[in-house]
Amino acid sequence: MWPGRGILTIVHDADRQIERGLNLHRAGNAKAAAQIYQQVLNEDPNQPDALYLMGCLLHQSGNSLAAAELLEKAIQGRPDRAEFHYALGSALAKLEKMDAAESHLRQATRLGNRSDFHASLGMVLKRQNRLADAILEFEAALKLEPADLPTLAVLRQTLISANRNDEAIAYLDRVVAPLGSNADRLCDFAEALQQAEDFVGAIDVYQRALILDPQLPRIWYGCGCAQMAIEEFAPAIPCFEKALNMQPKWLEARHNLGRALYEMGQVSQAYEEFKACANRREDRSSLARAMLAVIVPGAPQADNQAVLEIRQAWTSDLETAELPSRTAPLIQSATNKVKIGYVSSFFATDNWMKPVWGLINQHNRQQFDICLFSDAPRSAIRHGYHSNEADRFFDTTRLSNQALADLIRSTGIQILVDLNGYSNMNRLPMYLLRPAPVIIGWFNMYATTGMSCFDFLIGDHEVIPPEEEPFYSETIQCVSHSYLTFSVDYPVPAIAELPSLTNSRFTFGCLGSQYKITSEVIEAWSRILTASPASRLLLKNKRLGTKAASEFIENQFRKYGVLPDQLQFESPENHFNFLKAYNKVDVALDTFPYNGGTTTTEAIWQGVPVITFRGDRWASRTSASILRAAGLHEFVADDLEGYIALAIRLATSPEAKLQLSSIRTNMRNCLLASSVCDTSGFAQEMEAIYRTCWEKDTKK
Repeated sequence: MWPGRGILTIVHDADRQIERGLNLHRAGNAKAAAQIYQQVLNEDPNQPDALYLMGCLLHQSGNSLAAAELLEKAIQGRPDRAEFHYALGSALAKLEKMDAAESHLRQATRLGNRSDFHASLGMVLKRQNRLADAILEFEAALKLEPADLPTLAVLRQTLISANRNDEAIAYLDRVVAPLGSNADRLCDFAEALQQAEDFVGAIDVYQRALILDPQLPRIWYGCGCAQMAIEEFAPAIPCFEKALNMQPKWLEARHNLGRALYEMGQVSQAYEEFKACANRREDRSSLARAMLAVIVPGAPQADNQAVLEIRQAWTSDLETAELPSRTAPLIQSATNKVKIGYVSSFFATDNWMKPVWGLINQHNRQQFDICLFSDAPRSAIRHGYHSNEADRFFDTTRLSNQALADLIRSTGIQILVDLNGYSNMNRLPMYLLRPAPVIIGWFNMYATTGMSCFDFLIGDHEVIPPEEEPFYSETIQCVSHSYLTFSVDYPVPAIAELPSLTNSRFTFGCLGSQYKITSEVIEAWSRILTASPASRLLLKNKRLGTKAASEFIENQFRKYGVLPDQLQFESPENHFNFLKAYNKVDVALDTFPYNGGTTTTEAIWQGVPVITFRGDRWASRTSASILRAAGLHEFVADDLEGYIALAIRLATSPEAKLQLSSIRTNMRNCLLASSVCDTSGFAQEMEAIYRTCWEKDTKK
């Protein structure tokens, strides 16, 4: 569907007043145009042209429902007008009423054989997966307007969707040939392919354009964007760098460079790129300020003060905005039970929710009412949650922040617990609406929120020592052991024997996200590998599924003298098979300053100890918290040098194999007997904290 394309045609029989409104409409002055159309309709409510044009205006402004009502009325007066049917078909398609949309668009093509009519009909058919019919309509459109790039692009994409790949490849060559040596025109076509979500085709055409004119910055930028769209972040980096060499003040290119660098673990450089964008203080730089708030806990050059300041800077714009219903009423329960609400966009992610379900399943329903507000349906939660008939579950997937806040308020929640943190920062503004008297952050924060609406943050003394509490905008509450106890209630592989017992090579491993594997981490790991040349390192994450990404990481290690024969990269698999990779790992290496959380719990559950050290912030102490609670203190070094020395000793000491084999064999039983898996005891501590937080609030 091409919104607005061809809708504002010359209106037949229009009087001078409607023509004046149409001119304003075309000039972009929608408000003035609407006033004129309304004046005409006040005099004659059935005037077809005014109904049609007002309907077009409403559709273009996003109110397709009201637009459809007016356009239906216009057609009643003039059923012979092709553009009326086209506009109504467009509005109905936006409303997902595909059968009716198809009917009106077909009528438009019968009344007026125009390219845009056929193209829009093709889009409706494509959305219904009637690909052969859609291709016929796109071809009909191109017979009338052979050089229309959006239709050329969407036809190729539809051929691919229909598994007519040979035709799609030949078609691309056929389309590109007439564009000849015009790099700008090739770039236009590449952008059209990108708009049609044919990113591979777009990259192909961008690269052809670069051969013709490598000094055209928009080609480099477009190619980088297309690479990012298919998560090819490594080759996107030089594309944005080239664009910025030619246009250093290009904010969008700099922001996208920061994003690509971050995804590939170049966090220090990404941090500086986002700062450069954020410091421009333009409306367009707001996204960079948001990205800084997301990544700052894992930025090596940041400290606790920087985390606080950057997150407060991001939230200041939100908190000064005019927001309704900012104060929740103090709710007194009819019983002595406290009503707790948990908010998460990730309840359906089994492995990530281990600590959450460990707590929720153990709650005392005699003392607490539990409500779950989930951005996923109940049916999507396959493992972990032990359904309780006393609990209330709300699917909030389609709710705006205001609607979610209203829902929470209507349930009488007394304590609202956020489980998202900055992993879904789009939900954070909801808390500014104060939907509950007490708001608490737990599980997924690992730093201050920087938001004044959060009353409390729950951690432990390992991750938040008392002297660092001034770096938090919330009041800190601490449990006595790890704040991340867990229970594994989903299928996992059995623990395998220590691989180095049968393999001469000692294998380190990390299955953490690539953005945590910073340049500083690679330097430290390189020191370990060069000091233990018989060892190797296994990395497995979703970024390593392509040749370009693997080569990028290989080159990072090569800088420190590590050659590819000491490296093994694996791409992602389904989660059960993903965990089987630990069968090849003797010891896991933690990332820093952004430690593993889920990664650390998964490694130790598979019998693989994790080497970490106590860093300078919460994010760099998460693994220390988990390992100490698990009884694995000996794998927590005091500092980076101790971390490196411990890893080298384990890889080179014959006695270490016996130690690691014994730990591996007994790991799960030891974990189950430790506080890190004592979800019942943890739940009792959390309930005591909730009551303390509630009592503090009622005394304000």
